Amino acid sequence: MLIAKTMNKILFITLLFLISIGFGVSAQQTLTLSEAIETARRQSVDAAVALNELKTSYWEFRTYRADLLPEVNFKGTLPDYRRSYSLYQSEDGTYKYIRDNSLQMSGEISVDQNIWLTGGKLSMNSSLQFVSPLNMPGASRYYMSIPVGVTLTQPVFGVNDLKWKRRIEPVRYREAQASYLEDVEKVTLKTITYYFELLLAKENLHIAHQNKENADRIYEIAQARRKMGQISENELLQLKLAALKASSNLTSEQSNLNAAMFQLRSFLGLSENDSIDSAIPEIADYPEIGYTGVLSKAQENNPFARNIRRRQLEADYEVAQAKGEQREISLYASLGYTGQDRQFGSAYRNLMDYQIVQVGVKIPILDWGKRKGQVKVAESNREVVSSRLKQEQMDFNQDIFLLVEHYNNQARQLRIAREADEIAQKRYATSVESFMIGKINTLDLNDAQVSKDNARAKYISEMHLYWYYLYQIRSVALYDFINGTNLDAEFERLVRE
Repeated sequence: MLIAKTMNKILFITLLFLISIGFGVSAQQTLTLSEAIETARRQSVDAAVALNELKTSYWEFRTYRADLLPEVNFKGTLPDYRRSYSLYQSEDGTYKYIRDNSLQMSGEISVDQNIWLTGGKLSMNSSLQFVSPLNMPGASRYYMSIPVGVTLTQPVFGVNDLKWKRRIEPVRYREAQASYLEDVEKVTLKTITYYFELLLAKENLHIAHQNKENADRIYEIAQARRKMGQISENELLQLKLAALKASSNLTSEQSNLNAAMFQLRSFLGLSENDSIDSAIPEIADYPEIGYTGVLSKAQENNPFARNIRRRQLEADYEVAQAKGEQREISLYASLGYTGQDRQFGSAYRNLMDYQIVQVGVKIPILDWGKRKGQVKVAESNREVVSSRLKQEQMDFNQDIFLLVEHYNNQARQLRIAREADEIAQKRYATSVESFMIGKINTLDLNDAQVSKDNARAKYISEMHLYWYYLYQIRSVALYDFINGTNLDAEFERLVRE
């Protein structure tokens, strides 16, 4: 009678145990991987930093563009009051101090245009000067006007800075745009890492819960079997230790989950009250990606390609600057009309023309080879830059090759890990059933449990690496290989937000 009751109890516990395995508790999905990525791109600190760097580059480019446009300027002295003594030499050669007590005012408005083709500046100006002696009998105030004047300032042999800027600055801004897209993809890579750390912590916690429940039930069943003499005291103690270890692991995994939750929540810019539940992302297909295609898109889209071109241009610019500083010749020419009178209106009548032409020359006669040395230094630096760029290009190509190899290998590893996880889950369920009827011992059961846990952790880790490599290729090529489109952004809208 006692044996029958004991057997019924074992069967009842076993039935509950198997039901609990078949109907495991699943966490509610509140944040998918794609939603986490979108949230990070929209409100993470890293995304904000990338956007502000883009805005800085945009306004630097706008400043360069403004240098190519006409500029309207006004300058004036309003007023210039003087009450002082100035040294004056008379016709007989003697010196004396003369009192200067006057009020002067002047103003000039000009339209200035840089000439990028020659590096000069053309200005059209109009000005008016007024002087009024104070407390000086017999002295009269005067107006002097320049209704219209044209001025040209032109360096002859110096480096044309504006022409070089026209070659460098557009490349620099395109580099900044590509860098922004790359930085956004780096935000995605961080999100993937934090998301899968949370996912792995959640899975480990789920496994720890399941293992604890299983260990407790198995220990309870083992107690009944011990009373029936089916297992030894040593096996019973092993199962009790397994139950205690499962409780300890549950506490540890709960702490790991809280840490991973906080890390992802902080990165996404969410509050501490926001609840995040991660879910294993679905993978419909594993796209095959070739090295040639990734390299071609990277050379077309990656900021590294613009970076190489910009650094080459900057090295050439430094050589041109060094050569231009060997001699300095500048041309200044100004012509227009001017008038003067005691009355304001009359100062704009009876105009006279004026012309000013100046040629400034600065040529070193003896500098002990200083300027020639500066040219040689600039040329040597250009050769160094060229050599470094060649090496960096080779390293860049090699990194892409290895990355593509890692990705394609990871796709195969993920398929294997998924199949291994399914097999390990089935094996554990079978081992539990076999243990219930006494066909295997506790060592075999523990081995099946460890294999199951390791297979699930391996599957999550392999999936993390797969998504990481996939988006790392995206960040390098700035190309979506799943949808077959280049990555892009509405830059004008972004910089004006």
